[in-house]
Amino acid sequence: MSVRSAWLLPGGTTPGQTREDTRLAPLGTMLPDGELATRSGVIPGGDPFAASGAGAMSLQIGTGRGQAQGTTAQGAYPVTLDAPQVVTFTDGEPLFDRIDTVVLRVYDALFDVHGQNLAALEVIAGQASATPAAPVLEPACLPLWDVTVPAGTSAGVGGIDWNSALTDRRRHTVAVGGIIPRGLSSDAGAYDGQYADIDGALYRWSTARDAWEKYPATPARPLQTRQVGAPPYSPVQTYVDFTVAAWPRLTFTVPPSGAVFVTIGGSVSNRATDASTAWLTWRATGGLSEGHSVTNGLSAQASRVIASRRVYRSGLTPGASVTLIPGWNVSSVGQDTNIANGELSVEFVQ
Repeated sequence: MSVRSAWLLPGGTTPGQTREDTRLAPLGTMLPDGELATRSGVIPGGDPFAASGAGAMSLQIGTGRGQAQGTTAQGAYPVTLDAPQVVTFTDGEPLFDRIDTVVLRVYDALFDVHGQNLAALEVIAGQASATPAAPVLEPACLPLWDVTVPAGTSAGVGGIDWNSALTDRRRHTVAVGGIIPRGLSSDAGAYDGQYADIDGALYRWSTARDAWEKYPATPARPLQTRQVGAPPYSPVQTYVDFTVAAWPRLTFTVPPSGAVFVTIGGSVSNRATDASTAWLTWRATGGLSEGHSVTNGLSAQASRVIASRRVYRSGLTPGASVTLIPGWNVSSVGQDTNIANGELSVEFVQ
């Protein structure tokens, strides 16, 4: 017997479940797909249930193991194909293509109307259509491959082109806590903190955001804008925005953490009098509202300073847009009143 399943009643006129079935079936694999459901899928290891053409209208399916979830009341059935098996497709329809699906199917007389207890490798035929779609499957069917059967195809006219007809439907499953190989970004995770290998990168499922997030998160590069022109140094004793031409604004989107570091740096000096000051600052609008002030700037009094200041801002709304606007302030104008070489940057906290 090539196709085996566990958790079936002993057979009468049908095989049912044997001790050998129980030994071969993967009883330990269980990835939740809900409170009482298990994720249907193929257990990784080699190339399980590989498909290869075996004739004009025949396809060979290789060995493998998997889990087939029935209804919630049924639960999941461990299934095994312990020897390659060939399935055959009926001829194509006269006018339109159709899509057939190769499945591992579990029959359970306690839950379905088919009156038998066994597992089988089958072809479920789709409907021919100008826009064909794969057939809707009953519970306890594990899809493996979709096969496009063109209109008019038969063994007498060359059969199915196996190089173009196959679509891989194998979805992997692992034990709870394991990393799902060949995951799909469109396939929702089952629980917060689940991991999957998607396109060769590790992702973690976030229930709060209902999305796969790359893990560890790829740090976003800092954004930066630089001063390209001097301020007019008038008026005095007030904070003034740099013009866009003198220093372009910096706009960013708040990261999921809602937190950023903002750094401003440059050269500031004012020695007009012993009390003269020069300030280099920034203000923010949008998702962060903050004005020019001593809390986010750097200054010099009767001296020259080349420095930077980095401040932390948190509690912002993720996804909000924030614009940073550089500014300046001088208390008077005279000897060595100068604000130059300004840089303003934002770093994203993951």
